[in-house]
Amino acid sequence: MDSIEIEDLKKLLSKEKINIIDIRPINSIVDGKMPFAKNISPTLLVHNPNDYIDRNEKYYIYCQSGTQSKLVVELLNSKGYQTVNINGGYNNYLLRK
Repeated sequence: MDSIEIEDLKKLLSKEKINIIDIRPINSIVDGKMPFAKNISPTLLVHNPNDYIDRNEKYYIYCQSGTQSKLVVELLNSKGYQTVNINGGYNNYLLRK
């Protein structure tokens, strides 16, 4: 599974703490972020993944609309990481909050 819907993500969050990465610019998170989300620049994450994520753990990644995070997930998964795109990104999360 390379992507997840907000409703399914909420079910996971209600059961356990999961690794969520927000790749939006730092000034975007002033307006809010998803629970437990850690902000990491997409450039740093893609070029130096070992500095930020562990190959043995799963990470759920989002951006504002889901487009950039989808690309980041594809790149990281091709390098052997376990990442999942959150469909629709933060915009979708706000709509279903």
